[in-house]
Amino acid sequence: MKKSSKEYIPDELVLSQNQILEFCDRVLTKWKGDPNQKQSNIVAMTAVRNSVYWSDEESLKAIWSEILKWTFELVSKNVITQAKKENLEWSPILEKLEKKEKSILSETGIWY
Repeated sequence: MKKSSKEYIPDELVLSQNQILEFCDRVLTKWKGDPNQKQSNIVAMTAVRNSVYWSDEESLKAIWSEILKWTFELVSKNVITQAKKENLEWSPILEKLEKKEKSILSETGIWY
């Protein structure tokens, strides 16, 4: 987010490389508390941490901005899928929102 901009852009990464590494380290510390249960997760997160460590700031911002976009999209789709699966009475509303979202995306290229 630019300092002069008052617009909030949720999928624009403004975290530094060190902040992302700190996050990875916290997750690894948590998972190492029970290494038998989380072994494959520890290996995968170590790989993520190493990729962050070796990436320049510009690449990190490009890659992680896309990851944030996908995360918001996946969370939305997950909620809709859960509602459909549980046959909740408000699930048709979510389906309509999803269709509207797709329509907006096709018109503007903006997913939200």
